[in-house]
Amino acid sequence: MKKILFLLTISCLLTFASNSQNTSLQKGNSFAVRGFHLDLRIQVMTMSALRSFALQLKGYGFNTLIMEWEGTYPFEKHPLIPNRYAYTKKEITSFIKYCDSLGIDVIPLQQSFGHVEYILRHYRYKDLREDQQDYSQVCPLEEDKDRALFTDLYTELASTHTSKYIHIGGDETYLLGHCEKCSRKAALEGKSKLYIDYIRMLCDIVIKLGKRPILWADIALKYPEAIKLLPKETIFIDWNYGWDLNRFGEHQKLIESGYEIWGAPSIRSHPDNYFLTEWGKHFKNIRDFVPQGRNAGYKGMIMTSWSTSGQYSKVNESETEIIDLYAIRHVYPISGFNILINAFAESLKTNEPLNIPQYVEKYCYNRFGFSKEQSAKFWQAIICTPYEINQGTVLSPQQMSINDVRDSTRQAALALGKLIPAKNIAEFEQFRLMTDIRLQYLNYEAIYKFANEESFSKKDLPEVLDKLNGLLENGKKLDARFIALNKGILQPGELREENDLRSAKIKLLYNRLANVK
Repeated sequence: MKKILFLLTISCLLTFASNSQNTSLQKGNSFAVRGFHLDLRIQVMTMSALRSFALQLKGYGFNTLIMEWEGTYPFEKHPLIPNRYAYTKKEITSFIKYCDSLGIDVIPLQQSFGHVEYILRHYRYKDLREDQQDYSQVCPLEEDKDRALFTDLYTELASTHTSKYIHIGGDETYLLGHCEKCSRKAALEGKSKLYIDYIRMLCDIVIKLGKRPILWADIALKYPEAIKLLPKETIFIDWNYGWDLNRFGEHQKLIESGYEIWGAPSIRSHPDNYFLTEWGKHFKNIRDFVPQGRNAGYKGMIMTSWSTSGQYSKVNESETEIIDLYAIRHVYPISGFNILINAFAESLKTNEPLNIPQYVEKYCYNRFGFSKEQSAKFWQAIICTPYEINQGTVLSPQQMSINDVRDSTRQAALALGKLIPAKNIAEFEQFRLMTDIRLQYLNYEAIYKFANEESFSKKDLPEVLDKLNGLLENGKKLDARFIALNKGILQPGELREENDLRSAKIKLLYNRLANVK
């Protein structure tokens, strides 16, 4: 059975490609760049899965793939940076050659300001840190050392990537102006100058390599008066995951800046994690932002897909020595999101906003053979009560208890269980598994809330331990299903780690309470 599910899963990555190639992409398509951003910070895909995914994207009509390699790129001059899942140079060059043959431009994304914990964690690079306790950001005033490091990294990336672009990151620089030197400069010249001077240095490195620099637009929007100081070759990506266009700053000033702009919605972003996917939010994001970008004259549209929040918690062995960095917030693997990837691709083919009900009905008919009624049941099941639980409280518009959300999710799981797809079984099993994982989580949250009540005492332990033990046994079944569906897509070590992380809280609570005498 596991082998069958694996083969079906790989098959579903390929089927869309062949089914979509006959669809015209010309009508209403105003985006020269139609891309997908693949985040490999965690959940590292096997090389065979990457190739299958690229073929799928080709079938959808994509022509660009932004690869956030992070620690999976085998930097030779900086061998401390690659992680245990790093690909070989031969694998990467072969993959890029394959994508070139498909007409897909592979753009490397190298974070170079914030989100560089995986580099700054090593004391070889400690002098570049903005803060010695928070490794997330480089100090922009360590200019010579910064330039030397990123010249090395960009040069290696340029040697293996045929694209004319390098994405330099530049988003979420929350520590800007934090250290003593940066604080002084910010007080004299403003944080905008601090940011733009550093970004301009990075852009210059890229341009000298014969490439065009790309960066996320959020911080530039915050400091629009300094945008004009960047090279004219610079491209901004305006990422918007369902919020007001002016969230980061005055959007119109970016439009009027004269720079080339691409847009970016998302299919996995905050607050998504293993226990919650806000399907409705992501569909609306595609429906609303793609037309907005088209009307604003954006030259490209890139779908982002974040495997984690980009924030990390340190695991220390002493006040100054770090053991590891724990990625905060894990989400379900990309293998479960074909419906959103396809929805984005469809939205690029027309000037009209995506008609979500119509799209879902058509998708479910084509992929699973569902009737209109069955498609509606599917849709209601995956969007039911999409609310976070925080400290025992349901974050919902109307007052709801954990039990309310749990009961709704249980009904959703039952509804999905009654739907029998005529084809693409493995893909549909991903939806069932995601719902069952959420139900497992909600069952735990209900138990934990009870354990936090003032009335909870030793007499309640047998009942609680019995329920926790039941969850642990059910967790083993969920783990087996997860591996069966994603084997061959993610690295084996990643599969084990993801399973362990999903059950960690249950095991900790069980072990804590089991020792109470």
